[in-house]
Parts: sequence; C-alpha cells; structure tokens
Amino acid sequence: MVQNKKAAFDYNLLEKFEAGIILTGDEIKSIRAGSASLVDSYVLIRQGEALLINAHIASYEKGAPDSDSRRDRKLLLHKREIEYLSGKLSGSNLTIVPLRLYFKGSYAKIEIALAHGKKRHDKRESLKRQALEREAQAALRDAKRKAQLKNSD
Repeated sequence: MVQNKKAAFDYNLLEKFEAGIILTGDEIKSIRAGSASLVDSYVLIRQGEALLINAHIASYEKGAPDSDSRRDRKLLLHKREIEYLSGKLSGSNLTIVPLRLYFKGSYAKIEIALAHGKKRHDKRESLKRQALEREAQAALRDAKRKAQLKNSD
C-alpha cells in the first residue's frame, strides 16, 4: 500500500472516493514491490475521463526499462461520479488529490478525495493538535505503566 501522507496535512479532505486504475503488468509488479509515490500527484477530469497526473511508479527492475514512470493513468469511476466531481471542481477552488494506492483482491485501487487547500495558519494548528495528541497518549501510557507496576508489587 502506498500512501500520500502529505495530502491530509496540505488539504482539508471533504469527500473520499474509491476508483480503479488502469496499469500495465510491470507497473503492478512495481507497486507490489513498493516502488511508487503519490507525492505531488493530482487528479484531472478531461473530456469526461478522470486521469491521475504526476504519480511516480518506477519501472520494474526485471521488466522493460523504457517505460515512462510519470505518465498519465486513467482512473475508473462511474460516469455519475465523474460528473459530480466535475461539477464540484468548476467555479470553485477545490482539487482532487490521491490519498492511497492499494490492492483489493487482485485489483489495484486508488482512494481519492475532493479537497480544499489549507492556509499556512491551518497547517500550524494541525501540527499543534498532533503534538498535543502525542503528549496525551504518552501521559496515558505512563499512567498505565505506573498502575501496572503498582499492581504487580
């Protein structure tokens, strides 16, 4: 499974969708080997088709070396989903970002989200919230550990 960890930090995720993705055999093997990245990639809707742009899938080491690692890849969505996303994108400052690429059975799937970009101050608030949550988890672990040591005596 390949994740785009930066997407949740850079964007407010509004709605999530699951889509199939058209890949070649060498790309499937490369993803299974873990050599793919969704950083800086996005989804465009062009001529009624959803396309994954700028996703890096390295060429498979035992396959053909001349494949383009950042080619546009078609996403498989229902027509009504594409029309819905297209309607949401027109006239607004929303974008579609990929969140994770994974396998469901033998099929490659990609989770995409309709997203709104965060401002710098929103990102700072996210970092503060994460730090506070980490501190709270550490305090709970320490309290639990102390209680276990007290009970074992």
